[in-house]
Order: sequence, then C-alpha cells, then structure tokens
Amino acid sequence: MDIKQISVFLENKKGRLAEVTGILAKEGINIRALALADTAEFGILRLIVNDTDKAVDVLKDNNFVAQKTDVIAVEIEDKPGGLSLILKIFDENGINIEYMYAFVEKKANNAIVIFKIDDQKKAIESLKKNNISLLTNDILKSL
Repeated sequence: MDIKQISVFLENKKGRLAEVTGILAKEGINIRALALADTAEFGILRLIVNDTDKAVDVLKDNNFVAQKTDVIAVEIEDKPGGLSLILKIFDENGINIEYMYAFVEKKANNAIVIFKIDDQKKAIESLKKNNISLLTNDILKSL
C-alpha cells in the first residue's frame, strides 16, 4: 500500500522547476501529482510519477538531490466532509500527519489525497478497519 514519492530539493531561483519538469518530460516520465513547498532559499518538490526509479536516476544524473519517500494514497469522495472523515480516523487513532496534498481523478468523482504519516503501518491498519480505499503504486500510476 505504500506509494513511492520523489522529493527533489531545489534552489529557490528562477527556472529550476521548469528544468526539473523539462528533464522528466524529455525522458517520457509522466507526473501524476505534485506539491511544492518553499522557503526563501530552497524548495522541496514532491512528485508522484509513473516511473519512480527512472525519475530519481535521471534527476540525480542532472545534479538534482532527489530521494524516494514512502507515502500513502487514500481515495475519498470528492464532496464536503470527504477529507474530514479521513482526518477524524487519524485523530482518533493518534496518527500524526507530517504533510499532505491532493488531486482529483479524471475518471471518477473522487479525490486522491497523499499523506506522509509518522506511523504508516498504523495509518494503513486504521484506514482498512474503517473500509477506506487505499491505492497502490500501480493504480496511482495508471490514473
């Protein structure tokens, strides 16, 4: 159930994000989801792509600091309260969210939320116990 996310450390200067996306595009790597957090000096680009290993290798070959991180992907109804249900489960089970980001599926009326959790195993067990859909790497890459 773990999803592999790529974290890329970028200097906070003009053109760096375009450079990363251009490298990935040239290699035929499709970005499924992304989030960017920045400070005055650097940013962290978080990506879900269709070929994680190739993307990390290509980025490192182009002198970017890139690493894989385990995250979970949860499919929720794209309606008011959909996210609240998941967050309530985490809260009731003492699960801490380090960060999260979301995107909407093209083929369904659902949203996908990516979570970085301090205790992945506990989070997965809690979600399954509550009949919450978790996505696999293969499913996420095919969306």
